[in-house]
Amino acid sequence: MVELRKKQVGKNVIVDENPLSSWLFSNTTSAWIWLVLRVYLGYSWLMAGIGKVTSDAWTGENAGVAIEGFMGGALAKVEEGDVASWYAAFLESVVIPNAVPFSYMVAWGEVLVGLGLIVGLLTGIAAFFGATMNMSFLMAGTVSTNPIMFMIALLIIMAWKVAGWYGLDRWALPKLGTPWSVKYKD
Repeated sequence: MVELRKKQVGKNVIVDENPLSSWLFSNTTSAWIWLVLRVYLGYSWLMAGIGKVTSDAWTGENAGVAIEGFMGGALAKVEEGDVASWYAAFLESVVIPNAVPFSYMVAWGEVLVGLGLIVGLLTGIAAFFGATMNMSFLMAGTVSTNPIMFMIALLIIMAWKVAGWYGLDRWALPKLGTPWSVKYKD
């Protein structure tokens, strides 16, 4: 039987991490993995966002047209079972009537998520918002690269402490008062 190492502090029981997850999510020597995944995901978001920001149907004179078309396609998938009826109700009552603001939020959100991931600034937060958009697209019945991007985003969220080490987070997070400290081990 595997013995579970634990430390008792007051009434709390703290279970140590296993060596692999500790290395992946807390050790800066794994930061190169997160750099590669972060830049790949950031580039994907940035290119998608730039395509939308420069499109008249997303942020121009006809803003909202593209998102209305996308939502119409999602609503057509309800009968097939690809889109949940509660999500379709949300799309019909909230998103479609507010297509223009949602259009700008999606387009600029993709750009900001992409930039945040590429430069490694507020990496965990950027990955969270990227995952939220991926989940929204998945719930609307669009598979494409969304499952892969969603999984990468989840891993980056888990690795938030070291995912931006080769980026601006290395300096920004301590300045913002992130409640962790760097410990050096041989």
